Amino acid sequence: MDAFSRELNEMLVKTFWSVMKVEERMLKQDPRLNLSISEFHLIESVGKANEKGKTISDIALDLGIARPPVTVSVNKLQQKGYVDKRRDDKDGRVVYVTLTETGHKINAFHAYFHTQMVREVSGLLANDERDALLRALNKLNVFFDKKVSQRARA
Repeated sequence: MDAFSRELNEMLVKTFWSVMKVEERMLKQDPRLNLSISEFHLIESVGKANEKGKTISDIALDLGIARPPVTVSVNKLQQKGYVDKRRDDKDGRVVYVTLTETGHKINAFHAYFHTQMVREVSGLLANDERDALLRALNKLNVFFDKKVSQRARA
């Protein structure tokens, strides 16, 4: 591996873990937040839905995970009071998941955290650096999306 590749690898891994650690610290600041990072992201996924909600399959697709663990997590979040489940009127096999009032508050709290994080990072960069960063991250996302799609088909 050449010097650039080593440094790029180190920065990608370090950035990923740093974001996760910052989110974990945010969660631990308030002992009333009885949620894991995965549960926060599931709430975020449900929060993107319209008033009808999202199906388990929609959530699984959005998060890139299988349906069974989503079902388990949704059931836990329902017990904790963050989501509600409702069967479709026409097809009782289809279950829609929506946020409760508490779920909406938690989702807003998580969105605020991300807004603050982005604001702080943006403040460190000049306009040309911001543009370059967005172009590079877009290319990274396209690359990783292709890898995820290839793995799903394998």
